[in-house]
Amino acid sequence: MTDSTTPPVLRRPRSTWTPAQIALTIVAAALSVVWIAPLFWALSTSLKTSTESVASPHWIPDHITWDSWKGIFDAGNIPDWFVNSVVVSVCVTFIVLLVASLAGYGFARTEFRGKGVLLSLTMAGLMFSPAILGVPLFTTVQSLGMVDTYWGMILPQCAPAAMVYILYKFFQSLPKELEEAAFIDGAGRWRIFFTIVLPLSKPSLSAVGIFTFIASWNNFLWPYMVTNNPDLMTMPNGIATVQNAFGIIWPQLMAGGLIAGLPLIIVFVFFQSQIVRGVAHTGLAGQ
Repeated sequence: MTDSTTPPVLRRPRSTWTPAQIALTIVAAALSVVWIAPLFWALSTSLKTSTESVASPHWIPDHITWDSWKGIFDAGNIPDWFVNSVVVSVCVTFIVLLVASLAGYGFARTEFRGKGVLLSLTMAGLMFSPAILGVPLFTTVQSLGMVDTYWGMILPQCAPAAMVYILYKFFQSLPKELEEAAFIDGAGRWRIFFTIVLPLSKPSLSAVGIFTFIASWNNFLWPYMVTNNPDLMTMPNGIATVQNAFGIIWPQLMAGGLIAGLPLIIVFVFFQSQIVRGVAHTGLAGQ
């Protein structure tokens, strides 16, 4: 007769932290403090009076006031500037994703005459600073009558060579067998691109989209050059205009910086995993 009693369940001992894990945790905590400290200092300064902000440095305001935040909103058209930045950044991100994915896939999967020369010319764009191209781009936009328009701010930002290169490297890493099997089943190049390649490229597309959105939101020089209408200003230009009108008032300066940077902080906090996965999938992490 067999014993029907259930054998006792052995509990696994609780895992203890290794010295390497402890060291990594300490380093991560130190880096977090280094990253958060400037944000906390900016918030603390924005809640101080003008006199207190230039007194001896201290982290906690003696008298918390929201006058600097109210002054920023009273002096500038923050809602319109915010909408302008959203419109420009979203449109730039969408167009860059479309253009860079098509260009990267074309370079990675198709063979045509002059491909090497065209790819080299595209990659040569990585060597030039956008500031160098400001004057010829402005001349072109002016000749097309797009000064003081949304398209004048959007289109010149929509051909970044770096994003084409990122997606080109990713498309090269995809197995060709998937596309060859689709060709055998009768699928065309466009159907393969939209139904097979793009769904497999979500991590890289997410990273490219986030990088592009951040770069477009932070872009100060080009919207400043091509826009004279205060109603079309983006957040960086509008905040800078307010600061130039009132001079250097540290509480207002910090409040304006926090207002302009808050959307980027939110994007980074909520999409940091997509950024990490995107960089890992592109194969650029070690380059």
